[in-house]
Amino acid sequence: MPAVKLAQATIVERRDLTPDLWIIKLKADIPFPFKAGQYCTIGAEGVERPYSIVSAPEEPLIELFIELVRPPDGVLTPILHKLGPGSTVTLRPKPKGIFTLDEQYHNHLMMATVTGVCPYVSIARQYLLKGGRQGHRFFILVGGSYQDELAYREELQEMARKHDCINYVPTVSRPQDPHNAGWKGETGRVNTLVEKYIEKFHLRAEDTIIYACGNPGMIDDVRERARKVDFPFKEERFWKEEE
Repeated sequence: MPAVKLAQATIVERRDLTPDLWIIKLKADIPFPFKAGQYCTIGAEGVERPYSIVSAPEEPLIELFIELVRPPDGVLTPILHKLGPGSTVTLRPKPKGIFTLDEQYHNHLMMATVTGVCPYVSIARQYLLKGGRQGHRFFILVGGSYQDELAYREELQEMARKHDCINYVPTVSRPQDPHNAGWKGETGRVNTLVEKYIEKFHLRAEDTIIYACGNPGMIDDVRERARKVDFPFKEERFWKEEE
């Protein structure tokens, strides 16, 4: 098979949340249409990896939320971590992925850890940008060890405040840690909250689908919990850096 011709994308913005977590926005040198929930494949120094897209398809830049995986396990993220505005990365010309909104269901219970929130932000942004669509509700539960890992918390809280169709629950798994001083929200690992919020939001298997994205252990546990209550289930399993 002929080699895929790679495009380029330029980093135009970068925002660091913690020493290991940061957000970048890319300007591609080609048109890059995608569906909310899909991922792009970027690369540097001959190494490529897929990353879920945060931005909505209608937005002009490709937004990514990245976690540093340190050597020896990390391969690409240590390279990306050194790059700032003006740097370029390679971009495969087509997005991939089927972790998209399943519109046949009325309710969407979306479980994530840290960077696993990416496709949900894309889906929520697009849904609200479209404006005319109705009949869906989103329950976005995002967990992290520390509150500064909860990227997009302010944006999702604002969405929930303005739109009845969006519900957002952040949780920290180490509430007693000094990093979480002042935290007044939910506590515990996000996967342990499935049953609580199914009951709280009055969700039923007939019109609800559960999504899980992020840490593989969280995904496995949420899948089992969904199976026990007979809810439809969809997952996006992030690749390990070394694969």
